[in-house]
Amino acid sequence: MIEIYYAEDDPAIAESVKEYLEQYNTKVVIFNSIADAKRALINHLPSLVLLDWNMPDGQGNDLCIWIRERWSVLPVIYLTVRGDVNDIVNGFQTGADDYVVKPFDLSVLHLRIQALLRRSENKENKIIYCDDISLDKQKMVVFCSDNEIILSQPEYEILKMLLENKGKTITRRQLLEQIWDNNGNYVNDNTLTVTIKRLREKLDNPTCLKTIRSFGYRMEDTK
Repeated sequence: MIEIYYAEDDPAIAESVKEYLEQYNTKVVIFNSIADAKRALINHLPSLVLLDWNMPDGQGNDLCIWIRERWSVLPVIYLTVRGDVNDIVNGFQTGADDYVVKPFDLSVLHLRIQALLRRSENKENKIIYCDDISLDKQKMVVFCSDNEIILSQPEYEILKMLLENKGKTITRRQLLEQIWDNNGNYVNDNTLTVTIKRLREKLDNPTCLKTIRSFGYRMEDTK
């Protein structure tokens, strides 16, 4: 099922879009503030984001910039009354994939969503983020505050697994089985503790890497 997050301050427009799209096996979750949309995105990524420009607690382009700093390929479409050429240019420059000016036809919006999802469906999010930490899966490099961090293979694999499951707790057993057992190596539990300690030190003890005592670890945005 397609899942869409829709940040919109006009309840009537939001409900009409929601009712129309839900006819096509699409779940639409409406947010009437940027803060609520951010909280939801940190915990779960939808298929696509619809975004109004004028929101009660800020501007949609601020949210679009925030999204692009974390997820390079999450599809974003503006739905806004701001149809001036400068606004449209600004919308695309801040990271939007499409820009729709109100009033709009719901059937055309649906077709544009489908077209954007088709273009995006084969793209993998190759760069994953948490706060100031980024990991490029294609180049296999890690950066922290724009400084490249050199990691051992187990450190890299642990960080990658945690970032790919950001917001979820990964147990110590899962890490041991995934990082070491899959390579035919047996290690004791203390090896994981030492590896995590070294990873923390190399990343300058990031607050986004949480320890769930006697259970596991979780990455979550704190900024």
